Amino acid sequence: MSTSSKAIVSSALLALALAAAACAHDEPPPVTAAAVPTTAPTTTAAPVPQGQDPAVNLSADIMGPCQVKVSKEPPKFDYDSSNLSSQERDILAQVAKCLTTGPLAGKSVKLTGRADPRGEQEYNMNLGEHRATSVRKYLVGLGVGDNRMTETSRGALDATGHDEAGWQADRRVDISLQ
Repeated sequence: MSTSSKAIVSSALLALALAAAACAHDEPPPVTAAAVPTTAPTTTAAPVPQGQDPAVNLSADIMGPCQVKVSKEPPKFDYDSSNLSSQERDILAQVAKCLTTGPLAGKSVKLTGRADPRGEQEYNMNLGEHRATSVRKYLVGLGVGDNRMTETSRGALDATGHDEAGWQADRRVDISLQ
């Protein structure tokens, strides 16, 4: 086997090993009809304050018309997780209602998954993608058309955290109008 053939085989094996390692991350659990609320929850909390980064971070063009309410503590994704908490599901239910029957009915959104800087770049990109996919699946389960959402991952490319509080703010999905 020539030197260039060995290099190609070695590169292919390395790519397969990296792909297998990236796929080893747990997929988000499927959203079942029993897990999806049929109506948006009611809450008396204030709208998400601008400048805070909940796990489901809404842009101003969604916050204004939708008037989404959250509890006192904005939710964040757990370390190395793409599972939605009950707080995140509450926020997404409000967003879904706004996108299906509310002021933004028919509008399309972009979901950008993000991760904190701990971990390899490829792993963080995959984790950001898993987080965006988890949000997308939940919104689809609430009636938002799959064709009205695009998802992307920034991984840890824009992460700013240097401690647990900062890393927690980096672990989110940004939702904005397209």
